[in-house]
Formats: sequence, structure tokens, C-alpha cells
Amino acid sequence: MKLAEICEFLDEYLNIKEYQDVSNNGLQVEGGEEIEKIGFAVDACMESFRAAKANSANMLIVHHGMIWGGIDYVKGVVRRRLEYLLRNGISLYAAHLPLDAHREVGNNVMILKKIGAEPQKEFGEYKGVKIGYSAEFNSPKSVVEIAERFEHSLILPFGTDKVRKVAVVSGRGGFAIPEAIEEGIELLITGEAEHEAYHVAKEGGLNVIFLGHYESERFGVESLRRVVAERLGIDTVFIHVPTNL
Repeated sequence: MKLAEICEFLDEYLNIKEYQDVSNNGLQVEGGEEIEKIGFAVDACMESFRAAKANSANMLIVHHGMIWGGIDYVKGVVRRRLEYLLRNGISLYAAHLPLDAHREVGNNVMILKKIGAEPQKEFGEYKGVKIGYSAEFNSPKSVVEIAERFEHSLILPFGTDKVRKVAVVSGRGGFAIPEAIEEGIELLITGEAEHEAYHVAKEGGLNVIFLGHYESERFGVESLRRVVAERLGIDTVFIHVPTNL
């Protein structure tokens, strides 16, 4: 399949032009014109690149791309990564905030569905755009039981033991804690455990579950893989490179 066709589908489906992002969303590195197999990973790193090659994937779609705002110098890590991709004809496509916020396959939507909640309201304002979602359970659910649905979790148990109103902002979502408190959210699920989040959540009486940055952002990549495989009819593979962070 043509690389241009795949990128056109992704650009439109993910609506990448809507977001002001530090990431250069879209095609970051152009490998070859013809794509036979697509790898999907959270991070653009050498381990992901090597795994893509080992799996015969000549395109890699990631959440965390390689280019953030621009390239200042082509040396060191940047040179080695670019050289590897180009030498092996691997194209690199990144979708950062567009994949966090997507209503069908986004990280936050998929996390809510994993805990049995349907996204109801946009939540978590970042640079003028809501990138997360909130929901309300029909009946209260235990914070501990919700956390147990995930492979890794750290709980700040500063609210009630059982909750109805929950919100999700994947990755480094601690910035949404004041918004959650203001809106009466009882549980915020996010990724990265930030030190400064502790006292704000405690003083606001808010439960917080930290899943780890990587774990909170593999959901969207895996969901997007299934959509691409189904709609474009192309071979795909998920490349799991956990950071435990």
C-alpha cells in the first residue's frame, strides 16, 4: 500500500491539524513509497526501530515521536535514529495529543472503557483543548478494584473508598487535578506520578490512580492498530517496549 494513502487516512482519522502540540504530528520520517507492514509502538526509540525491522515492518506509528518542535542538530542519538530508519527504509508517523483525545481509539476513551465507563464529557484542558474525558458510573465502584484492572497502579487514596464520577488524562496528567477537584470528580486516572500532585490531591480530597506513563498510553496505540488493520487491510504488529515509568 502507498505510504501517502496511509498518511492521508491517519491525518484525517486522527484530525491532527486540530491540535497545538509540541510534537510534530504526522509523518516525521519518510522511508519508502510502498508499505507492506506497519508496526505500532508507544515510543520512537532504537528498540522499537529494531523490533520493527525484525518484524518486517517498514512503517512505524508511535505516540511519542522523534521530532518535538524541530531538529536542532543531526548528531548523536538523533543521527543514529535517523540513519537507522533511512538505511532500513522505515517510515515514522507520530500522533501525540490527537491520539490522547480521540473519541474512538484515544488513550483516555479506552481507559474509561476498560473500567466499564462510557465517556460522557470532555475533560482536562491543555493549551485550549480538552484532551481527556470524564464519566459517571451507574453505581459506586471501589477505587481499589478499579486500580486492580491495570497491570501497574499507584493509588493516592484521598477521597471516598467508592466513587461514581471519574476522569482520565493519560501521560503526564497531573495538571488536571485542580480541574477535577473543581468539577467534583472523585477519581482521576492518569499516567505519570508527579511529586507535586500529592499535596494538591490530598488537600482537595481527590483519589488519584497513576498507571505509569507508558502503561497509560499503550491503549490508544493498540486500538489504532486494530482500526488500521481492519480499514486499510494491511498487516500490522504491536511492538511492546515497556519503560516501567
